[in-house]
Amino acid sequence: MRLRPRRQNLGRLSVTKAVQDQLQDRCNAIEESYEFMLAYAAQGLAGDSGSESGGQLRDYLQRSNKAMTGLGDVFRNLVADSAVEPADCYERFIAVLERDASDAQAAIQLAMAQPSISSQLIDNLNASIHIRALLTDLFLIDEILKQRTKAVPSSDAT
Repeated sequence: MRLRPRRQNLGRLSVTKAVQDQLQDRCNAIEESYEFMLAYAAQGLAGDSGSESGGQLRDYLQRSNKAMTGLGDVFRNLVADSAVEPADCYERFIAVLERDASDAQAAIQLAMAQPSISSQLIDNLNASIHIRALLTDLFLIDEILKQRTKAVPSSDAT
C-alpha cells in the first residue's frame, strides 16, 4: 500500500480518525456478536426465550445487523479520506466487502425473523460461509489499517 504524501492538515486527520473509529466500532460489533453466538451455540438451548443469554442473543444480532448496514460506505469514506493508492484496488475490495456484508446480513435477518432461535440454528449461522467471509474481510481490513497507521508520516512530514 502506498500513501500519498500528506501535508499537515489537522482537520482532515481528525476526519480520518473519526471515520476510522466508526469503522472500528462496526467491526467490533460484528466480531463481538460472532463471539457471543459461539458461546450461545455451545449452550444447547432449544430456543431463546426464558434464558438470559437468549435475551442477549437478539440484541447482539441486532447490533451486528446494524453494523453491517453501510459498512462498505464507511470503508469507502476512509479510503477516500486517507488518499491511499492504488484506489482501484480498494474499490474492488469494497465491492467484495459490500457483497459479503449483504449476504451475511441476509443470514442474520433470517435468524432474527424466527420466533425462537435455538443454539443449533446459531451454530449453523456461525458456520455460514457468508458470516465467515465477512469476518475474514474485517480481519483483512483491520490488518491493513494497523499497517497504514504505522506508515502514516508524522505531522512534521510534507
